[in-house]
Amino acid sequence: MPTEVGSDVSAQLLAHIAHEIERAGGWIGFDRYMELTLYTPGLGYYANGSTKFGALPQGLRSADGTVTGRGSDFVTAPELTPLFGYALAHQVAQALQRTQTCEVWEFGAGTGALALQLLDALAALGQPVERYTIVDLSGSLRERQRHTLHAHLDRVQWVDALPAAMQGVVVGNELLDAMPVQLLARVGGHWFERGVRNGKGADAAAGAPALVWDDRATDLRLPLDVDGEHDYLSELHHPGEAFVRTLGAQLTRGAIFLLDYGFPEAEYYHVQRHMGTVMCHQAHRADTDPLAQPGLKDITAHVDFTGVAVAAQACGLELLGYTSQAHFLINCGLVELMQDAPLAQRSAAQRLILEHEMGELFKVIGLVKGAPFDALGFVRGDRTHRL
Repeated sequence: MPTEVGSDVSAQLLAHIAHEIERAGGWIGFDRYMELTLYTPGLGYYANGSTKFGALPQGLRSADGTVTGRGSDFVTAPELTPLFGYALAHQVAQALQRTQTCEVWEFGAGTGALALQLLDALAALGQPVERYTIVDLSGSLRERQRHTLHAHLDRVQWVDALPAAMQGVVVGNELLDAMPVQLLARVGGHWFERGVRNGKGADAAAGAPALVWDDRATDLRLPLDVDGEHDYLSELHHPGEAFVRTLGAQLTRGAIFLLDYGFPEAEYYHVQRHMGTVMCHQAHRADTDPLAQPGLKDITAHVDFTGVAVAAQACGLELLGYTSQAHFLINCGLVELMQDAPLAQRSAAQRLILEHEMGELFKVIGLVKGAPFDALGFVRGDRTHRL
């Protein structure tokens, strides 16, 4: 079960990163730093025992609203309301039928809440799965998932690597945003890759490590030209796109549904989006300093869905659709599910579809290996033409 993780873990991770920087010649790109911070075994954010997912516990805030203790860091849609998974299950059930497969694969299953919702809902829809496979690198999260899914352990399995060939319906909720990104910065009209080097610690006498930004000249460029001469910072998503290509190459028959916050290329690399999208989350607060407290907070970047679509098509996947989370969930019957739900569930479900909450910022892309079909989630409001 989750535990509280303190500054000692962060200090150990900081020392490990400092050592890795020295081994690399004194500098690492931000993508490597993000990988180390999130996934270093036993120390990285997703590899240590911190709570991470869930609603803010009662009593964590004082009367003035400040955080007074450590609980979870952020909440995802399945923790908000089970209606999220129940609605998504309608799309998964249709995809299982159309692709004639019987297995669901979930990447980055968090607390196991979405898996539980899908397994329960698919059974209620008369579309039970023979096997539900979770791909998750976090040992602590696997234990939490086992606890959540105790009633379904006869059909749930965990793996840490993909087989050479796989079939089924793949689900990833807030998966791609946690994959490492490269940072490109235009400064004074010149392009640099932004990385990290070791600096002087706050306690110089004790030799405490510290990390500082360091830009190196590069021939890398963003997918689109950004007009103007102003300074500009943004991200390249090569690891996430490589993941999609690998998934497409090894999926012999089935469908993929990825839900995350992000934009199509033209919006992502807009001339006015000059500060990039990298964000950190800790104790239900957001900040923009990924170099502070490594291992104690999440680091994310928005998703370039055009890049995802191009990577998918390069490995033989067909596009089923692309739309906002609001359109997708409404198409999948969320409104009808809300009508029979308690008031608290209806209120939580509204956050999933309201434009100023998660409804517009979050998007859904659907892909298929095999014959395309009219996917339920994209019957109205499809935005494929914007990719």
